[in-house]
Amino acid sequence: MKSIVDSYYSSEYSTIKYDSYFHTYQTLLDKYIGSDITFVEIGVFNGGSLFMWRDFFGERARIIGIDLNPDAKYLEKQGFEIYIGSQSDPNFWSEFFKSVGKVDIILDDGGHSNLQQLITLRSCVENINDGGLLICEDVHTSYFTEFGNPSRFSFVNYSKNIVDSINSRANGLKSLNDEYHNIVFSIEFFESIIAYKINRKKSFKAKVTDNGGKKIDAKDFRYNTKIRNSLFSLKVDISNQYGNTLIKRLKIKMIDKILFLLSYFECVKNYKYWLK
Repeated sequence: MKSIVDSYYSSEYSTIKYDSYFHTYQTLLDKYIGSDITFVEIGVFNGGSLFMWRDFFGERARIIGIDLNPDAKYLEKQGFEIYIGSQSDPNFWSEFFKSVGKVDIILDDGGHSNLQQLITLRSCVENINDGGLLICEDVHTSYFTEFGNPSRFSFVNYSKNIVDSINSRANGLKSLNDEYHNIVFSIEFFESIIAYKINRKKSFKAKVTDNGGKKIDAKDFRYNTKIRNSLFSLKVDISNQYGNTLIKRLKIKMIDKILFLLSYFECVKNYKYWLK
């Protein structure tokens, strides 16, 4: 297995990384080693990380760097593609993808502000190929006061909300249908890093299936109290009634509220137990 740590220390030019990141990189990026991929890093600085990525992924990888500093263009002499622009400018991203086309992996190691991270995410996800990633690192800035955080508008909180979009693909839930709903298959949270896994083919509305196997009339023990079991049976009976009448919807909503309250009081009881 190719070691990202070895690639890091073999880079001729300076780069700075937290040691905890190497395990995350290895976990997320191993499968791309030796592949024909287009890898984009936002935030070039001294250029050392570009050499690290080229060594790690291999010669077949196309490595692109993005930076605000025009001096970063000197790295083109080393065989890298360098684009100068602001990650917080949607127009830059529009022109960038017109020029480059879709990519496989984007690593955001740029300015780390909420606005920069959010605009990068929103501008890039639709331009990443299926099976690709958007990796945003240094998200601990979502807790730094100098970045205007903690805040409900932080990048970490924004990412938490996208979990709702993913789960709205579940059967029985109203789909949110935002820009992530049919693109982001999953999100993985690491220490200081959030990875968006892109796969349109796997991001579909879920349907209930039945394997057609033999049934033994098993009871659902989620509703193992008399009250819950009776309410659940009543809800099933009402749901099986034909039509979509107002009375039917009101009855089901009332039963759902009672079931919710039962669950709520059960949680409170358990919470008090754990506080002992």
